[in-house]
Amino acid sequence: MSGASDKPRLVIILGPTASGKSEMAVELARKFDGEIVNADSLQVYRGLDIGTAKPSREIRRQVPHHLIDLVEPDEPFSAADFQGAARQAIDDIVRRGRKVFVVGGTGLYIKALVQGLVDSPSGAGEVRQELEAMARRVGKEEMLRRLAEVDPASAARLHPNDQVRIIRALESHRLTGRPISVDRSAHGFSESVYHALKLGIKVEREELYRRIDLRVEKMLGEGLVEEVQSLLARGLTPDLKALRSIGYKEVCAFLAGDCDLTEATRLMKRDTRHYAKRQLTWFKRDNEINWVDYPDSFATICNHVMEFYG
Repeated sequence: MSGASDKPRLVIILGPTASGKSEMAVELARKFDGEIVNADSLQVYRGLDIGTAKPSREIRRQVPHHLIDLVEPDEPFSAADFQGAARQAIDDIVRRGRKVFVVGGTGLYIKALVQGLVDSPSGAGEVRQELEAMARRVGKEEMLRRLAEVDPASAARLHPNDQVRIIRALESHRLTGRPISVDRSAHGFSESVYHALKLGIKVEREELYRRIDLRVEKMLGEGLVEEVQSLLARGLTPDLKALRSIGYKEVCAFLAGDCDLTEATRLMKRDTRHYAKRQLTWFKRDNEINWVDYPDSFATICNHVMEFYG
């Protein structure tokens, strides 16, 4: 008999940054003899430790973590790369009879894992480089306007700051002659290869912002500036995708003399709050997420997981 019971089971723990996802995942993995699969798009990079709030090496010794420190910061890594690596890790964990806990705040990665990805052209070649150069020349608003001319459906759901997806959509149109939104519509809601229990951590906004501020201060206290200095000393440049992420870009600006550390800290806190809001907007579109209080309702969460795994 086919159905959800035949599929590998996994628990997905998600939520905005600083909500406590990693701590909850570790607690559940310990309790249920599980292993953790990272679904954070920055923790895959080696050397980006403090600014990505990577679990410590001690915690990783206690509970196996997968998909951390996979590539160098100047190597490309896409949602498709994540999907392939995550599925391989999950197959291995399941084969060994252990439970799978996927944890992260990168909604696209989680969607890629559970639903799959639209089969569209690869973007590492000349077309993408040309479009990235165009974006630097004409600006964000103009790139979105050009996308609206060829793919109004995609343009309508994108913000000018989302240059990665704007360029991806323009690239796909140029390579295929059709809007990427058409491909996504045809792709629809493909059935997942997994039976997933999605647990989202809900945190009141004021409390979340308080935690974000504390996290930024903690990262700086733990040596984020020195971490960035070390990355730059290796010959890495601030224009790399990995170093344009929140925390790293502000420290790069401070080290370049563009602002003082007080201003860099303020920008880190502001940008992290904005990122958390975007994460919540993404997750709220997913009606499969069971929103839970953590750590207050951990016993109830454990019951959900126990029932899910039978």
